[in-house]
Amino acid sequence: MSFSVNAYAKINLTLDITGKRKDGYHLLRMVMQSVSLCDKLVITGSGSGIRVVSSREEIPCNEENTVHKAAAAFFEYTGAAPNLTIHIQKIIPSQAGLGGGSADAAAVLLALNKMYNAGITKEALCQIGLKVGADVPFCIIGGTALAEGIGDKLAPLPALPPCHIVICKPPVGVDTKKAYALADAAAKKESGFTAAMLPAVRAGDLRAVAQNLGNEFEQVMHLAQVNHIKSAMEQYGALGACMTGSGSAVFGIFEDLPMAVSCQSALAQVYPEVFVCEPIASGCILECN
Repeated sequence: MSFSVNAYAKINLTLDITGKRKDGYHLLRMVMQSVSLCDKLVITGSGSGIRVVSSREEIPCNEENTVHKAAAAFFEYTGAAPNLTIHIQKIIPSQAGLGGGSADAAAVLLALNKMYNAGITKEALCQIGLKVGADVPFCIIGGTALAEGIGDKLAPLPALPPCHIVICKPPVGVDTKKAYALADAAAKKESGFTAAMLPAVRAGDLRAVAQNLGNEFEQVMHLAQVNHIKSAMEQYGALGACMTGSGSAVFGIFEDLPMAVSCQSALAQVYPEVFVCEPIASGCILECN
């Protein structure tokens, strides 16, 4: 038996850094959104131990891979003996702030829970996933949510109105630790992006959502390519544009699909990784083959 899983990317409609714990983890307040851009994983019960294979040579397939970590955490929790191969078709750009590694880890946990008939609740899967990464719980639940704490305290929000989202990843990558160091070094004041966003999301007002996008990392990193992409998106009719996560991917929200496609075509002449996608209500979709 094998399982195929679509592991969906996430974007941050807002990201506020609200503090730092004694253990070094930063406290955040964010509105997060699942989007239809996804990696595709196939998990088969073959071989011995945990074997990870990726479509991209630059992706490490050893114990440092989030997929391997998620599988190891699952088997530690259940006590089952691992004998599986996980094939990852990578589509979500890396070092982008799109949660690709976290989405893949979430997909593995959901698939193994089904494959091994473990009967683990989503809440418990989120706790297992939190050992792998702070974004894994959101990627398990998906949809639209307010995330607090280190990203693990989730409260569902109403779905975004129908729209189209253009995502563009410039060649520059961002190291998350460096991004947090820059944020720590910046003069701290409450940005309040999330507080302004919540009424817009709850009202289902897409234009207000787009006007209240905000990311504290974007303010401290000042990436020229991010600014260029945002300007291009707005010129092609985006209601609003913003960097996601710690970067460097940028997304723009469009009401009109032809305008989104035109924006994608224009950006693709400069940047190799540009996608048109939509907001979705789940973090992963599982199929039994």
